[in-house]
Amino acid sequence: MSERSGTRKYTSDIAFSAKVKEIQERKGSRQSYGRMEQTRGWSDRVTPDLAGFLAQRDSFYLGSASADGQPYIQHRGGIPGFLKVLDDKTLAFADFVGNRQYISQGNFAENPKAFLFLMDYPNRRRIKIWGRVRVVENDAKLLARVVDEDYPGRPEQVMLFDVEAWDANCPQHIQPRFTEAEVQAAVAPLHRRIEELERKLAERD
Repeated sequence: MSERSGTRKYTSDIAFSAKVKEIQERKGSRQSYGRMEQTRGWSDRVTPDLAGFLAQRDSFYLGSASADGQPYIQHRGGIPGFLKVLDDKTLAFADFVGNRQYISQGNFAENPKAFLFLMDYPNRRRIKIWGRVRVVENDAKLLARVVDEDYPGRPEQVMLFDVEAWDANCPQHIQPRFTEAEVQAAVAPLHRRIEELERKLAERD
């Protein structure tokens, strides 16, 4: 259960509304999710395992919605670990100058509810995080905490994400994908072996 859940009985109620539970009941999954709620449940804090997962991510998807419910999703990318853990309830990242549409910021100004979706394709893991976003402008000290000096781009402001619940999905249907750096690391031994064989062939000629 969550200390910040308000009227929610379980942390997972942030996603499992009455209508969702009704459909779970009709389709046969409510009993198993009911056991989950009463035993391990979903966490509403950043655990060491989650912090370690975030430290390795170089991208995520940020979901928002306007006051009238129009959804929007935005991709964010950077060096691994650009999504910072400030404490066990707060995440943060630098918001860089981009196309200047400001759809996410506009949505958060009227509806702070937010959602993070993070993928680890090589290991077939995904994490879902529910919470609320605060956009902080003109705070140089906070900006310095979240900006990676070696990353190009002009930071404009900081987005603070207050964690309310998170869950790890099963790996079913996740197709492994690899970054350029991961592929290069995997094939590096093959390149070295090819170079070695070519050198030996050249010595025999």
